[in-house]
Amino acid sequence: MVNNTDEDREGEAISWHLSQILELDGQKPYERIVFHEITKEAILSAIKNPRKINMDLVDAQQARRILDRIVGYKLSPFLWKKLIRGLSAGRVQSVAVRIIVEREREIEKFIPIEYWSISAVLKKMKEVSPLSFEAQLIKKDGETIDKLEIKNKEESEKILKDLETSEYIVEKIEKKETKKNPLPPFTTSTLQQAAWGKFKFPTKLTMRIAQGLYEQGYITYHRTDSLNLSSLATGTAKKFITETYGENYYQFRKYKSKGRTQEAHEAIRPAYTDRTPDKLKNLEKNNLRLYELIWQRFIACQMSSAIFDASAIDVKAKNYTFRANGQTLKFDGFLKVYPVKYEESELPLLQKEEILQLIELKPEQHFTQPPARYTEATLVKALEAEGIGRPSTYAPIISTIQDRNYIEKNDKRYFQPTEIGKMANDLLVKHFPKIVDIKFTAAMEEKLDEVAEGKVAWKNIIKEFYQPFAKNLEEKYEAVPKKDFAEKPTGKTCPKCGADLIIKMGRFGKFYACSKFPECKHTESLEQKTLDIICPKCQVGKLVERRTKKKKIFYGCNKFPDCDFALWDKPTGERCPKCNSLIVESGFKKKKIKCSNKECDYEKK
Repeated sequence: MVNNTDEDREGEAISWHLSQILELDGQKPYERIVFHEITKEAILSAIKNPRKINMDLVDAQQARRILDRIVGYKLSPFLWKKLIRGLSAGRVQSVAVRIIVEREREIEKFIPIEYWSISAVLKKMKEVSPLSFEAQLIKKDGETIDKLEIKNKEESEKILKDLETSEYIVEKIEKKETKKNPLPPFTTSTLQQAAWGKFKFPTKLTMRIAQGLYEQGYITYHRTDSLNLSSLATGTAKKFITETYGENYYQFRKYKSKGRTQEAHEAIRPAYTDRTPDKLKNLEKNNLRLYELIWQRFIACQMSSAIFDASAIDVKAKNYTFRANGQTLKFDGFLKVYPVKYEESELPLLQKEEILQLIELKPEQHFTQPPARYTEATLVKALEAEGIGRPSTYAPIISTIQDRNYIEKNDKRYFQPTEIGKMANDLLVKHFPKIVDIKFTAAMEEKLDEVAEGKVAWKNIIKEFYQPFAKNLEEKYEAVPKKDFAEKPTGKTCPKCGADLIIKMGRFGKFYACSKFPECKHTESLEQKTLDIICPKCQVGKLVERRTKKKKIFYGCNKFPDCDFALWDKPTGERCPKCNSLIVESGFKKKKIKCSNKECDYEKK
């Protein structure tokens, strides 16, 4: 019997489980084969070179699964008891939530600092059609001006006044040739980042498309942290590049992965180099876009560098120095296949000591910016940089913490923690700091690598982790009261029974609830945006903005449940001139102002 699964830990463990279920181990002969691409050559080569199952890889995967289940199965019920039912904790997912929560708090605490920059627009003297250029102020009295050194408008105006009568003289001219090298072929994380940056594909979508491309034999295996390329792959790339673009466009390159990688697979590349994107027009649009990205990146990684002519000019004005930088493309190299953003700026031909004419001085006010919130791409990059998780886990991690309502995307597609995400994180950070410690999680990944290399017994790692964890968990069940995290007094009274009204936490956010629950089941929305519009149904209440459990906005009467009026589109407050129904704002990209009555065709132009 022949068995094939992926050559990483997960694949090795699957093979071992199959051998146990089929009772192959020690009773029936079996052979394990491995291939990383669904091509005739790869499969025939794998069949010719079978091997036995690597039990070190199996043990590493077993250890990972057990650790994840200990944390998930033991900590999730704790969150249910101390916060609300339905929550979950995870050895890796909880760390990802912590990263997002801590970034949000950095943003909340951030205080912007004002600073100014000054640039000079200059040109050659006495030319009919002079090429003007802009130079930035970089030095004063020979010392570099720090970004925040010009603190306010007054300091900026003082420098401008000092420069009013200045003569602008070319002090130094530098010219050199610079190179821009191609990026390495894709790994799982860099593919996810690039697909987000170029197409705004969520990681889950990227992996689903890549899975399909792999199964159809278009690309090699897509879950990898390796930058290795087979000699066959680089050989076919050389042939394609030299025949298509010319010898001067080819350059052999070998890439080495940083840090610990499983090295079980090649980097992600097309299965057949000569299967260019223009030959695959039958592919669905998004599939073709991702394939083209993979194909371009692979071909480019074996191409020559792009070459630029770069120049820098220093201009002296009294005791100040301005600098202008320019560059023009000399040879496109890999850019012919894999376009990346670059700017070309041409500077005029100048001589040292040449006097220039000042067109204008441009002061500009700036403010320091807080750290950016995470996108799908930057979160994957952060997880990889911190050594958290593996290539196959990035997409499930991001998907899970969104599904659990720990994080959400704002309208600009940046991640923000929800209230429940913050509370769950704070509880775990306070009482289980080791579980959500980034360094601890990364160190655990290194221990799992040591198991895979046969250096450490997997049971020892489980034992070292479980005993102190179980003891701490038992203590916290007794020591942590639910009210510390899930309930807050308000000083208000319940309108139904007169008991104290408290703020409670639900899975979808905070709300007012009666402290006598379940005897009294009164609840109120904590944050209701009231519109100054009388409810058209009851003529008593006012319309308020509400949200469904999935955060979708709708508008309803604040007298609910006595009045059940509701609509999805935002009311404007105006009435329809035809039927007197509410006028609403409908649509997302192309907004329409129309009547809310479906039987009325009124639309405002």
